[in-house]
Amino acid sequence: MKQKAKLTFGLLIGFLVAILLDQWTKLLAVKHLMGQSPQPVVKDVFEFYYSENRGAAFGMLQGKQFFFLFVAIVVLSAAVFAVIRMPANRKYMPLHLIAMFLSAGAVGNMIDRFIRGYVVDFLYFKLIDFPIFNVADCYVTISMTVFLFMFLFYYKEEDLAYLSFKKKEGMD
Repeated sequence: MKQKAKLTFGLLIGFLVAILLDQWTKLLAVKHLMGQSPQPVVKDVFEFYYSENRGAAFGMLQGKQFFFLFVAIVVLSAAVFAVIRMPANRKYMPLHLIAMFLSAGAVGNMIDRFIRGYVVDFLYFKLIDFPIFNVADCYVTISMTVFLFMFLFYYKEEDLAYLSFKKKEGMD
């Protein structure tokens, strides 16, 4: 099997496993936390706290389901474009994984929005009163943070030339 095909297959499996993990944790939250008082994990620091978010991050854009669908499609399209154009070598593995987790997070929350009409959130850092979030949100936030650091401190402009619309020599 060609290296790019192996990588793509691995990313697809990782994508599906990440979505399943997100959906499983949300099902657990619905089953064990819905209608219950918050469950402290570390007293006054972190707790499981069931919440239904009908908006985006921090509750913004309440009820804008088709906008979220559009954003998810744009994220998935950009990730697929980047993965197709990216070389299948070790140097770009972090970017492949970032694309995979970012896509899994977008799809995980999109599944909730269209099946339930809201996103199940259940992770709460009480100590800093951080907004309640879920596993898909972790995928998106962590992958974008890693991307920012990789872009600022690791990759050079010529390393990201694969994103141009012109085919570069030696990019496969």
